[in-house]
Amino acid sequence: MRLTKLLILAAFSLTTVSISGCFAPEGVLKIGAVAPPIKTRSLRDVGGDMSRLTSYRYPDERMYRYSIDEAVTMGKTVLLEFATPGHCTVCDKQLQMLKAMVTKYSGDVLFLHMDQYMNPQAFKAFRVKGDPWTFIIDKDGIVQFKQAGRILYGELDHHLAKVINAKS
Repeated sequence: MRLTKLLILAAFSLTTVSISGCFAPEGVLKIGAVAPPIKTRSLRDVGGDMSRLTSYRYPDERMYRYSIDEAVTMGKTVLLEFATPGHCTVCDKQLQMLKAMVTKYSGDVLFLHMDQYMNPQAFKAFRVKGDPWTFIIDKDGIVQFKQAGRILYGELDHHLAKVINAKS
């Protein structure tokens, strides 16, 4: 009986650790903070070779044009997605959804995808552990929204519109 209880407790602990491993909100850059102007690799840095920027199977080049330091100083809203689809199926679905938004917001929002394998320094600068994580940074470089885990199209659309309209 005691061994059974210990096995159940161990299984619960392992499940809790693996679930919480995807989303670790402690210490992550806070809303209202200035986005770190960190140099990350872009298409220019890798000679246009997308496989050196992402583990995503169907990348959209518009999400890899700029380094974070460039994007946050361009006077546009930035949607920054931390996702590593090479080991995260939720990340894969998140990036599929974002690709659908890129065209809708092409004049107002710069979309950036950071893959942990290719730009680990970005994960460190934003203090992100696990993925996916979504950040919306306003035209002044201030974090206005963040969310761990999957976000639905309608939710993200609402938050993007709110940030864009607040700074217009």
